[in-house]
Amino acid sequence: MKTSHISKQEIQKGEDIKGQDIREGIFNFIKSDFPDFEKESFITIAELNQYRRLYLTSLITQEKGEIAVIDRDVMEAIKNNSILSENIQDEIEADLTFGQRLADKVAGFGGSWTFIITFFSFIVIWMLINIWFLATSPFDPFPFILLNLILSCLAAIQAPIIMMSQNRQEQKDRQRGEHDYKINLKAELEIKLLSEKMDHLLVHQNKRLLEIQEIQTDYLEDLMKELKKK
Repeated sequence: MKTSHISKQEIQKGEDIKGQDIREGIFNFIKSDFPDFEKESFITIAELNQYRRLYLTSLITQEKGEIAVIDRDVMEAIKNNSILSENIQDEIEADLTFGQRLADKVAGFGGSWTFIITFFSFIVIWMLINIWFLATSPFDPFPFILLNLILSCLAAIQAPIIMMSQNRQEQKDRQRGEHDYKINLKAELEIKLLSEKMDHLLVHQNKRLLEIQEIQTDYLEDLMKELKKK
């Protein structure tokens, strides 16, 4: 009688399975526990079924592990994109010089209702002082030449400052555009990478499912053989 390579016990007639008749995946799985297991070795049907179950369990466990790795990669990619998007304003502000910051503040104040109301009030007070309170000896009599000079000087100074701020705004917009392009490019590459991973996983899963179905078919064939014997 033939002897089982695993249990070292004699195998009853009709229950022996030769190593060369075992599927490659299960054969290699058995060989990992018994390195001296060869194609000419024999095991029982019960031992084969036991290793079939163990092999199916290992396939499912490995599949879960691969899915977990992909989930972790996706979360890491999302986290990196979030950080990159949040730091754009800080990156732009960090490169500003003192003159550029001052120009932005002056231009921002000059285009506000606070400046308009304050300056309009200043002009009215100037005119009232020279017309009403200092009517006998005004320091800037009508038509307010000194006031016109101040307004002209203010306009001459304010115009280039506003232009400086506009140039700064264009530079900010350009930096934001470059940053958005980098984010879009990174997202495109990550989507492509994830798509390739998913395609690989699907192909890999199909192979695993086919192998599982083949093992199940072997189970059914063994059952049919047992039923025919009975």
